[in-house]
Amino acid sequence: MSDRDRCHWSTLGDVTVDHHRNVRTTWLYTLGSIVAFVGFFSGFIALMMLAALAVAPTAALSVAIVLQLVAGVVQIRFCWYLRGGRGAGLPGLGPTLALFLPAAAVWVLTLFAPGVALVGAASLWVALCLAACLVGRRRRWELIALGAILLVGHTVLAERITPPVPGESLVEAGTAWATVIYAAFVPFMLLTSVWFWEVVLELDRHRRTAAALAVTRERLRFASDLHDIQGHHLQVISLKAELAERLLPVDVEAARAQLRDVRTIAHEALAETRSLVAGYRQVSLDDELYNAREVLGASGARCALRVEALPDDDATRSALALTVREATTNILRHSEATEVEITVVAAVGGWTLTIANDASAPAAADSVDAGSGIAGLRERLVALGGSLDAAHEGDRFVLRAMVPAVARPSTSGVRA
Repeated sequence: MSDRDRCHWSTLGDVTVDHHRNVRTTWLYTLGSIVAFVGFFSGFIALMMLAALAVAPTAALSVAIVLQLVAGVVQIRFCWYLRGGRGAGLPGLGPTLALFLPAAAVWVLTLFAPGVALVGAASLWVALCLAACLVGRRRRWELIALGAILLVGHTVLAERITPPVPGESLVEAGTAWATVIYAAFVPFMLLTSVWFWEVVLELDRHRRTAAALAVTRERLRFASDLHDIQGHHLQVISLKAELAERLLPVDVEAARAQLRDVRTIAHEALAETRSLVAGYRQVSLDDELYNAREVLGASGARCALRVEALPDDDATRSALALTVREATTNILRHSEATEVEITVVAAVGGWTLTIANDASAPAAADSVDAGSGIAGLRERLVALGGSLDAAHEGDRFVLRAMVPAVARPSTSGVRA
């Protein structure tokens, strides 16, 4: 089977829509994990400051705690800007100042409060790591290095500026190592989360490109088929019309014969064009089963294909092939299936094609029955003496097509 026959632009278009929804869900999960981590660390810093305030209350530390809460809220809000990915650039002067000013104020105020050396610099460290995710590679490492310097510098300056207070060392001993571990994990967690999001975006871009190429390929295929039909017929019509025009003065009957041929050829061209547009050209059941497995697999669903036998007669094969194509499109359009099972079974009375999927929308049966594609397939199967049923069975949606035997089943299978 050629590549053009493996791609149906409408089907892949629906796959793109489903992937777009999945990409948005992935971003929400990524954002949620980043927000949870930043919020937890900001709360941890505030709690450590409260513990120090209980040992040695100072006005500077009280103000620093309030500013730390403000800084934590701003940092959580700033996480939304990470959707642009690494190197996307800082969002603007306002959000950038809002990110740094409260954290910088906490850094300064905690220099004059006992018991919060290193802890007081953690908020500014988080702010610098968040900003580092949005700048270029060189500036990224410069900001992280600056944050590390400010962490160490805050510890050294705080010990020199603020005299020790009884009980202070106990508080610092209980928080220093925890602060160091969390602080070291901040850039790793943020950068890996943003990197993972960029990978998802890159995959989505490739899927969009593949879908666009599939649409273009299908349009070219349709244009080629239309040219094959119309080009030949129009050329013959043109030649016969010209011949009839030349014969009119000398042989009217011969001219009439040529014009009758023109009318016949025009009717043939019209019929073949309608056949092309309606999709009634011969399709391959083997190819459609192969295509269904490939496209459903590309959408993220696991497709199990079991074929015991395939019919020999063209009418039955064509009807089942079109059923597979339409069912695949409906699965992608009306569900978020993760498991799909396609079965072709040969029985005494004929063939049964069963396509079942999970995660179907509640209205899937109604939307399928209302679709012109399924209605046309049902008519085609009924004309062959068969039937087509679609219904929910538990948590699965099942489409079952039955065709009576008009020929002995073949054992030709689908390509691996």
